[in-house]
Order: sequence, then structure tokens, then C-alpha cells
Amino acid sequence: MLIDFFYTLRSARVPVTINEFLTLLEALKRGVITPSLDEFYYLARLTLVKDEAHFDKFDRAFGAYFKGIDAVFDTKADIPLDWLLKRFERELTPEQKAALEKLGYDKLQQRLEELLKEQHGRHEGGSKWIGTGGTSPFGNGGTNPEGIRIGGQSRNRTAVKVWEQRSYRDYDDERELGTRNIKVALRRLRRFARTGAADELALDDTIRATASNAGYLDIRMQPERKNRIKVLMLLDVGGSMDDHIERAEELFSAAKSEFKNMEFYYFHNCVYDYLWKNNHRRHSERFPTWEVLRKYPNDTRVIFVGDATMSPYEVLAPGGSVEYNNEEAGAAWLARFTSAFPKFAWLNPEPENLWQYRQSISVIRQIMNNRMFPITLEGLERAMRLLSK
Repeated sequence: MLIDFFYTLRSARVPVTINEFLTLLEALKRGVITPSLDEFYYLARLTLVKDEAHFDKFDRAFGAYFKGIDAVFDTKADIPLDWLLKRFERELTPEQKAALEKLGYDKLQQRLEELLKEQHGRHEGGSKWIGTGGTSPFGNGGTNPEGIRIGGQSRNRTAVKVWEQRSYRDYDDERELGTRNIKVALRRLRRFARTGAADELALDDTIRATASNAGYLDIRMQPERKNRIKVLMLLDVGGSMDDHIERAEELFSAAKSEFKNMEFYYFHNCVYDYLWKNNHRRHSERFPTWEVLRKYPNDTRVIFVGDATMSPYEVLAPGGSVEYNNEEAGAAWLARFTSAFPKFAWLNPEPENLWQYRQSISVIRQIMNNRMFPITLEGLERAMRLLSK
């Protein structure tokens, strides 16, 4: 019954082989897992996927093939915990939300330290303790104009700090575009030059030389014509960018195919003192931002990709990062990039008509000298036209 699953993975460009498929069948035959869809997923991924770069394609193919089959494996229907916790979520009126006090970053940190000493158990609802629901600025699942989220999922995106170990996934640079428009727009950023060895036929020169040689063939060669534009792409990943994964992957895929001289790094929300290239190893393989600033020549085109949606503290305040206490504000690092690379632009997947409602977007637009463009055909064309000057 899993033969079609094998071909589904192959169709999704997961390089699975017959031997690996037989290993999966042997493991199932020997009963190494219980009849659980979750355990089968991990077993299949372990035996069939050789490179973590293919995890994303495997997940999409697995989800498409086994959609709706959970009931075959489940022996009982448990009520999801999220459903039970929903009863603690409070829907506040605009007046009630406006009445909630903003403590400020320093007071939040101080108050959290006090509560960690006082609180000794779990708390749900309310406005004081660390818990779920309610209007307390500490915990998750509640409503507060700013706070410190501890665990859980983001709902209102007003947290100025997040206590949790989060993992992000790399954008898939092989993702097929739903439209060619992004590629067409990016092609405006091109400046060709002939570089390298003379290994390409120069047809016009060959015709002229042959004619001048009384008809005897005189082949002329020339270097290949390549786009000499150098691009450095810095991509926001995780958090609110999860809402824009598809568009970010389309843009990343198009850029990888159009710009042969392109380097990329990831950051979260704002650029701080280090960047990374692999989200699975972002805590162990970091690249100091100072080294990135010094590594590339100043004629490199720098493209930031992110929704710029965060607490203003994350841009303006030292220690404002939601993940750690950064020594310098994100604004300082952004200013260094704009100073080191005169050709820069920020591409924002958020609809442009929402920018006016995001304070952090206004701050970053100011730092970027208003060089922020929406990821639309018209926005990309404007950005590439600016970078090509």
C-alpha cells in the first residue's frame, strides 16, 4: 500500500531510492514502531531522507499523501489540549484593551524577576501571575499591549521578549514559483560583462573572420556573458514571518536562479551582532555581523527581506531582541549596513496598506531612507530599478 507513497516522494523531488524504501518496509515488518501516524512519519523520514535540506519537500509530500488518515492509526479520540485552553482566552473590548497599562521594557524585566521568586505553581487567567489567558503581561494566550511571552504560540504579536527555544526552517531555494512575475521583475537588476575563459562561440566575429579568410572557416571564441551584479540577501525567518513563508520561498527561489553572485544569511526580526546560514544549526554556526560587513565589497547590492513587524524595542533598545540580550540596538546594525553598502533595499511581504499601523515598520523605513518596497510586481520593479542605478 506504500508504493504510491514512494512515487509521491519521487514526484516531490525527494531523492528516495528503492533500497531506502525496502529498509522502511523491513522496519515496519519487524514492528519497530507502534501503529501511530506520528511514529510512522519519523521512521519514514529517518529511512528515506538522506539530507535535511529535503525535509521541507518530504513534509509537503507526506501531508498531501496521508491527509485525513489520522483516524486509521488513532485508537481513541482525545480532546486537543488547545481546545481546553481556549476557555481561558478572554475577548476584551477596545476600551478594556486601551485601559491595560504598558509597563515599559525595564519594568517588565524587573517585575518578571519578582514573580519568578514569588510564584510556585501554575496559574490560568488573571492579571498578575505568569500563566495562560487573562491580561497579565507574563505567560501566553492572553491579551496585553506588551509583555514577555513564556511558551505557547504568538496570538497578538505584542511581546517584547520571548522565553522559549524556537527552531526555524530554511527557505527552500528549489521551490517552484506559482508565477514567473517575480523572476521577470528581478531581471531588471542585471549588468552583464564577459568574464572567464574564452569558451563560447563568437558567431558574429566568426562570420566576419571567415569572410575575410576567403571562405575558409576561422572560428573565434569569446568569454561567457555573465551578470556581474553581486547580491547579499538578508532574510527574516520565524515568528510573524511564518505567515509569509510561501511568498518568501518564491522570492528566495527566484533570486537564487537569477543572481549567480548571491550570498544570503538569516536573521530573526532585526539584524543584531550575528547572522546564520542554516536554521537547524543557528545556535552553533553563527557568523559575526562585523565579519559580514567587512567581507563584501561596497558595490554589493544588499536586499533585506522581512515584514518588519515587531516591538519597537527590538529595533531601538539594547537588549531588545526577543531571544537574547543584544549589546547594541538593531537600529545601530541596520545603520552600519546602509553606510557600508550604498545600494540597499528592504522587501516587505506585508500589504503596503498595513504599514501605517505598524510602529516598527515606520522606524525601519526611516532607517532605510524610505527604501522599503512591497513584494508585488510593481514593488519589486521599483526596488530593482533603484538597485540597478
